[in-house]
Amino acid sequence: MIKKLYLLSLFILPLATFAQLENVKSTLEIYNIETNKREIVRSEEAHFEAPNWSRDGNFLVINQDGKLYKVDLKTNKKTLINTDFADRCNNDHGISFDGKYLAISHFDQSGAPEGETYYGGSRIYVVPIEGGTPKAVTPNTPSYWHGWSPDGKQLAYCAERNGEYDVYTISVDGGEETRLTTATGLDDGPEYSPDGKIIYYNSMASGKMEIWQMDVDGSNKKQLTNDAYSNWFAHPSPDGKSFVYISYHEDQGSGHPAMKEVSLRLMNLTDGSIKTLCSFTGGQGTINVPSWSPDGKRFAFVTYEYFK
Repeated sequence: MIKKLYLLSLFILPLATFAQLENVKSTLEIYNIETNKREIVRSEEAHFEAPNWSRDGNFLVINQDGKLYKVDLKTNKKTLINTDFADRCNNDHGISFDGKYLAISHFDQSGAPEGETYYGGSRIYVVPIEGGTPKAVTPNTPSYWHGWSPDGKQLAYCAERNGEYDVYTISVDGGEETRLTTATGLDDGPEYSPDGKIIYYNSMASGKMEIWQMDVDGSNKKQLTNDAYSNWFAHPSPDGKSFVYISYHEDQGSGHPAMKEVSLRLMNLTDGSIKTLCSFTGGQGTINVPSWSPDGKRFAFVTYEYFK
């Protein structure tokens, strides 16, 4: 059912890809934490991914066909975001805490041989939220954005360096990157707590994919989940009291494939209790990036189904 898969490196990655799935219906939904109800925002017989909720609460950002779009929550109108040359964007994108900028991960074509369409790897850029010319941040590829620091000065991301996938941070102005994890196997999905003191991430450090946390300097690493699920992408609520994450019902190793049976779950950070919110077909593209509403009452996600 996969029409074509464009890898962001010269070998298979367990990370974000610029991929198009054939005969897939994508449904953009909102989950209300207070009512435990789901609301459908938009459905298309096409493949889109990874909603971000704007800081003013008025729109969602999704990626589709290598481009980024705003979906207006009042009119349901979908509008292309001008990202200039960056037209091979994957599902690792997100809005700064002040709402002024958008971090994107674009398949960098610099230095590509003639006739080679997909070359190199994902590079992180920053562009004004209203659109414009992206500014490169990470000097090395592949790099996959996942989090803004609350003060807007740092970006957290997953990157492959010398065959190892780890969590890094870097100044939004670029420069030297800082490596925060060194465990063998994949470390991915870093996201800052609202107070900027903690980074949540998912890691294979215990032998299977679980949610972890660490201080922003990489110290005091602590495993938070430990169950039969394969757990990915912890997104802390705006009040910092909980986080929502996606759980594969079957162990996926270090991968997070599409079109699998998954659940969205909520961990209470006060007592460590976990609540299953809903289950559906999803995975890659469902909730890769921060998607909470500014008031912390709702979050956005994508479900998928095949059609004939």
